[in-house]
Amino acid sequence: MTRFFAKPSLTIDQQIAHLKMQGMTVADAALARRWLQHVSYYRLSAYWLPFEHPKGQAGPRFQTGTSFKLVTELHEFDRQLRLLVLDAIERIEVGVRGAWAYELAHQGGTHGYLNAALYSDRVKFHDNLARLVREVGTSPETYMAHYRENYDDPAMPPVWMVAELMSFGQISRWYSLLSDRALRNNIAAPLGLPEVIMVPLLKHLSIIRNSCAHHARLWNRGFLLRMRVPHKPAKLAASLVPHNGGPALLYNALTLIHYMLDRVSPASLWKARLTTLLDIHPLNDLSAMGFPADWRTRPLWQ
Repeated sequence: MTRFFAKPSLTIDQQIAHLKMQGMTVADAALARRWLQHVSYYRLSAYWLPFEHPKGQAGPRFQTGTSFKLVTELHEFDRQLRLLVLDAIERIEVGVRGAWAYELAHQGGTHGYLNAALYSDRVKFHDNLARLVREVGTSPETYMAHYRENYDDPAMPPVWMVAELMSFGQISRWYSLLSDRALRNNIAAPLGLPEVIMVPLLKHLSIIRNSCAHHARLWNRGFLLRMRVPHKPAKLAASLVPHNGGPALLYNALTLIHYMLDRVSPASLWKARLTTLLDIHPLNDLSAMGFPADWRTRPLWQ
């Protein structure tokens, strides 16, 4: 049987009336109109979902006390959280790029990264390289144009130039494909983690970073691609929580971000800014983000 989408398109006033009919309090209709116009009903629906009764339950759609104001406060909390996470991941990404370029240059020379023998999968290496070649060829960056105008051989720029062109996802793929474990450990060392933790962590952080960059909901999101939970150093291990078998929630990622940021930017006030934001969470409940009840007493958060 063909299933047709038959939901009607509602005006903003109809959307407000619909929310009220379903049990949501809308105290300021003018403010609600502004939110619905500039943010959208569909986007906000992700933030009122936690306040809905299970589907099929008789009665109003929303739990008693659900207000449009609370929904928008949760949206604003999530927006600020994304900005904080992006700020931290940017510095971690730059640190990983720099370490990758430095170690590759000193092991194989300025263009050693082009040596297919360095990588565990030749097919994936050539796939990654083909993408990078396209980006180098079309990049408007001044330093890339300068290389193209002044050098013919090698056709690709040195490793420290291409590192600046790579996205977080790209640097994660190039790093994880290196076959030499000692080399991967050398690259991971400035971040204070072994390569066995760094490889899945970079993939995980790349997904989080992309969620933030595309303004996707973050605060209670579950991530299917999980990281490994390190067992050392002891201070870090004692601050993390074990995986429960389901999607990875945000707490462990935030803890590891804080740990790595301490190494690449020890003067950063990121932890204080994050805890200040967490203190004003609209629901005063961080369990949907994976935070344990005693998180403030754990070593990295004290």
